[in-house]
Amino acid sequence: MNRKEVLTSVKANVENENLLRHMLTTEAIMRALARHLGEDEEEWELTGLLHDIDVELTEGDMSSHSKLGADLARELGASEAMAHAILCHNPAHGVPPETKLDKALFCADPLAHLIMSSAQVRPDKKLANLEAGSVKKRFNEESFAAEVDRQRITQCNQIELDLDQFIGLGLTAMQEIADSLGL
Repeated sequence: MNRKEVLTSVKANVENENLLRHMLTTEAIMRALARHLGEDEEEWELTGLLHDIDVELTEGDMSSHSKLGADLARELGASEAMAHAILCHNPAHGVPPETKLDKALFCADPLAHLIMSSAQVRPDKKLANLEAGSVKKRFNEESFAAEVDRQRITQCNQIELDLDQFIGLGLTAMQEIADSLGL
């Protein structure tokens, strides 16, 4: 399993450009987390890239989402650890995150949404000039991006990062790929 194959499969299953950008930004955050925590960067980034591969196939049905995704990931050659992380990133299944990989994806997924939402309200709608302090301010505004589960983001403490570190790491990771996403 390599990134090129995974990306080809993702693009074959995901038509929505915003969803694709979300998956790519989650991939970037997961890569940065792996690097920071001394984990396998390829495994972590591919888990981030694959995590929502089934959203359109399941038509957003949260009772099916990530079950199919975990199966698709296995078919592509993902390890059982990767498939488990994909499965448990959706709290609807009641499968608790257990490993560091599980916990990282669980909190990185909503962080990618929060950072993207924070960029979208800026006049230029770009990540380049967005600062971690602005994202933290938006985090504290409950009505802003209300669909983002802030409690999941705070689970970053389970991977030995405080909230400020996590936001900063996630934002930097997303800024590093912003040009390729047109953001």
